[in-house]
Amino acid sequence: MISLHRSCFLNNAGISGSSSPFSYKLKKLPPASVKVTALAPNKDRNSSVLIENSHPLEEIKDVTSSIADVDPNSTVSFEEPEVSYDDAASDDQLVTPWSLSVASGYALLRDPHHNKGLAFNEKERDAHYLRGLLPPTVISQDLQVKKLMHSIRKYQVPLQKYMAMMDLQELNERLFYKLLINNVEELLPVVYTPTVGEACQKYGSIFRRPQGLFISLKEKGKIREVLRNWPQRNIQVIVVTDGERILGLGDLGCQGMGIPIGKLSLYTALGGVCPSACLPVTIDVGTNNEKLLNDEFYIGLRQRRATGQEYAELMHEFMTAVKQTYGEKVLIQFEDFANHNAFDLLAKYSTTHLVFNDDIQGTASVVLAGLVAALKVVGGTLADHRFLFLGAGEAGTGIAELIALEISKQTNMPLQEARKKISLVDSKGLIVKSRMESLQHFKKPWAHDHEPIKNLVDAVKEIKPTVLIGTSGVGRTFTKEVVEAMAALNEKPVIFSLSNPTSQSECTAEEAYTWSQGRAIFASGSPFDPVEYNGRVFVPGQANNAYIFPGLGLGLIMSGAIRVHDDMLLAASEALAARVTQENFDKGLIYPPFRNIRKISAHIAANVAAKAYELGLATRQPQPQDLVKYAENCMYNPAYQSYR
Repeated sequence: MISLHRSCFLNNAGISGSSSPFSYKLKKLPPASVKVTALAPNKDRNSSVLIENSHPLEEIKDVTSSIADVDPNSTVSFEEPEVSYDDAASDDQLVTPWSLSVASGYALLRDPHHNKGLAFNEKERDAHYLRGLLPPTVISQDLQVKKLMHSIRKYQVPLQKYMAMMDLQELNERLFYKLLINNVEELLPVVYTPTVGEACQKYGSIFRRPQGLFISLKEKGKIREVLRNWPQRNIQVIVVTDGERILGLGDLGCQGMGIPIGKLSLYTALGGVCPSACLPVTIDVGTNNEKLLNDEFYIGLRQRRATGQEYAELMHEFMTAVKQTYGEKVLIQFEDFANHNAFDLLAKYSTTHLVFNDDIQGTASVVLAGLVAALKVVGGTLADHRFLFLGAGEAGTGIAELIALEISKQTNMPLQEARKKISLVDSKGLIVKSRMESLQHFKKPWAHDHEPIKNLVDAVKEIKPTVLIGTSGVGRTFTKEVVEAMAALNEKPVIFSLSNPTSQSECTAEEAYTWSQGRAIFASGSPFDPVEYNGRVFVPGQANNAYIFPGLGLGLIMSGAIRVHDDMLLAASEALAARVTQENFDKGLIYPPFRNIRKISAHIAANVAAKAYELGLATRQPQPQDLVKYAENCMYNPAYQSYR
């Protein structure tokens, strides 16, 4: 049995048997004294093997004909070098970190893509050299899930639960996703917000092994080569960050990698995108966080952030390399870039690449869905309401623009007129025309004719909004006075406190319900527990982007879309709002429960795909007749496969 990297030859050699974890047909050579010492890539990126015998080293390009006297039924897998190999070298002798060796059952148990742990049955244990490497009992995947949840619930610290989940993902991929899908409401806050924020802050200390690509200024001019170091070739979704604005926590530099990893876990668990088609990327151009620069455990470049032309050139090389390597239909999701880069990158590449900014577009889509659902409780149309935002960055302006687009679509009102129904407050007060010269370009559409107002409570009293939305990233800014002012103006004030993580939320669910005498229609960015007020239990909704982006991504992939259009975001919002039932409304919910998220994602994907076909942006033809069923059939299933 031969040990090789599991995906080296997917494009270069015939693969024998899809139901075997790594089964390859290998041709026999005449008997010889052969010792395999290293596996390395050659110049044209076709895998090669170095064979050592009595003659000089020869490079054998065709791996399928390079190994003598092997069993054609052998299991093939990657294995780390044996300890004795390194021990045999002197301190100053160079060694190769790859080796081929016999008996790979041990390596199979360490391959997260194929490991099943105690779920390997008797036949599989015989066929894949696992006898003696596992205890004798055989258990089901469902029992494994039950056992792991029992263990995870024993942890009192959320970060410990996060680390346990990440360890599981590195050990047994299918079990990780089975566990997450079956317990999504309980584990979503563990693998993503709010816990992922703390994980990013401490990423340097808890880092164990890479789960994505780190592309720094050191790789400038070589990014395409770096992309080709990633073992998977059929990449469909990339989530990329430069770590400058991680949640509401600021510049975390290279340690922002926790965000792309977490987002892509949700693409798979909630949207059914195959994990091997997902690639997390962090662009490291330095950090302006002095604490990190002085932290001995920091894992990124120890320099101030690159800006201007140097930054733009690196990002352009990355975007070009992605398109060259993976094609035009790979979805690139920008995540947690600072405002000054986020808007520019989205505008620059939206006409040439399939790009999506979750902070601008994903947040907008999920919030619009919540507002559409809330209308069934408060009455009226979007055009009948007045909206006031605290926060005018990526999220705030993105949500405001999508609301204006929907109002314009529903009423045939010019977009500029629809924008007048929406006001934004930033750190300097209400955005008005008298501030136009000093405003950043993305704030200018929201500068209306109005007298300057410095603080939020005065803006509420003056503008008299029916909807108050917080995207400021500053905690406890919806004070008692602000909420009471909203309650005085409206029978059912709509209050969305969207900033993440929980510590940065503009107000808590308990504060919103208590200060409004139980009349508020409330949703938040991070989860809050149910609140009891005057004998009634209120279940706060969570305006979590995870409702939208997994289904949106699946819809783009299954239609073969080549661009993201605003109408697709509106279609996603409409699909999500339609999944809210009367039972949900009776509990105070304006979002459906997460336990149904895969069904929700399938409907969102179907709506997005239908819009892609309608707009002529879909390349997969013909269009499936039942897009919902097609979406469900496209979804990744984490149940174990049976191996020969």
